Amino acid sequence: MTIKISIDCMGGDHGPAVTIPAAISFLKQEAEAELILVGREDELRAELKKQHADSHPRLSVKNATEVVAMDDPIEVALRRKKDSSMRVAIELVKDGSANACVSAGNTGALMAVSRYVLKTMADVDRPAICSILPNEKGKPTYMLDLGANVDCEPHHLHQFAIMGSVLCSAMEGIGKPTIGLLNVGTEDIKGNEVVKATATLLRADHERGALNFYGNIEGNDIFKGTTDVVVCDGFVGNVTLKAIEGLAHFFKSAFRDNLLSMIGALIAYKSLKKLNPKSYNGAGLLGLKGLVFKSHGGADAYGFEWAIRRAFDAAKYNVQEQLSTMIAELMPKSTPAEAPGATIKQSSV
Repeated sequence: MTIKISIDCMGGDHGPAVTIPAAISFLKQEAEAELILVGREDELRAELKKQHADSHPRLSVKNATEVVAMDDPIEVALRRKKDSSMRVAIELVKDGSANACVSAGNTGALMAVSRYVLKTMADVDRPAICSILPNEKGKPTYMLDLGANVDCEPHHLHQFAIMGSVLCSAMEGIGKPTIGLLNVGTEDIKGNEVVKATATLLRADHERGALNFYGNIEGNDIFKGTTDVVVCDGFVGNVTLKAIEGLAHFFKSAFRDNLLSMIGALIAYKSLKKLNPKSYNGAGLLGLKGLVFKSHGGADAYGFEWAIRRAFDAAKYNVQEQLSTMIAELMPKSTPAEAPGATIKQSSV
């Protein structure tokens, strides 16, 4: 089965200089993949020629005349740049030409354009950004929301839990993944009113066998692997993610301090690879009528290739179909009306 991925080659801090080498490298690893490179055709073909891949049989180019800059406001991406590489790549998913889309572009714009073009699934109020993190058990921890929704109500967090559980189940082959609600303590009395109300909803799902709710967890549980899925609002999630990335870079710089440190790094190389954030690049925008994956804006070719891998695996394991089915079964049919003026955070997940 051939899986087609559309790539916004102009997005991110580096554009084609990173996205195209990553695409070529990925095709060497995955024979079942076809990639559609979206962007300014002359620039893409020039980079392909530079990489000696201008006649690759599983690479095609789709022209798009505009680029969504990393600092462009959402309204610019939506209303003024209708032929942007980001939008054209997403439209390829909508019309069925691609099974999934990958972009390293402006997060807020990507979410807004994806939501406008693809629309949200039935019963889903807000899409959420979900990515994976390493843990002590050697398995991934799925965490959401990582920056799309900074202000959430209990029913939003409830929906995130359902979507995260479905994604983890599909990708990891776990029947009912454990779900932890990120809090300032594990006791039921801890946390703000939104978290407490969310816990009540998740406990009800657990009691009727719909979800496997572990309970409240704390920040240190993320890397312990206490639960398969960690749920929080986008404000907390994005701050946590950036703190983790910062810590990983701090460790990297610390091992460069002197010769002994560098020797220690070589000895511990295999273990330190687990902390490399590039290996966990690629976050899914869950709740849309199509698969869209977000790469970190500053990712290099190695990191961007991992984002392509996440999108490919999601399409390969029919994540979209499983999300549609399970959301229809698990999502409450009536939720409070979406608050007017709900905002999407522009971050650099």
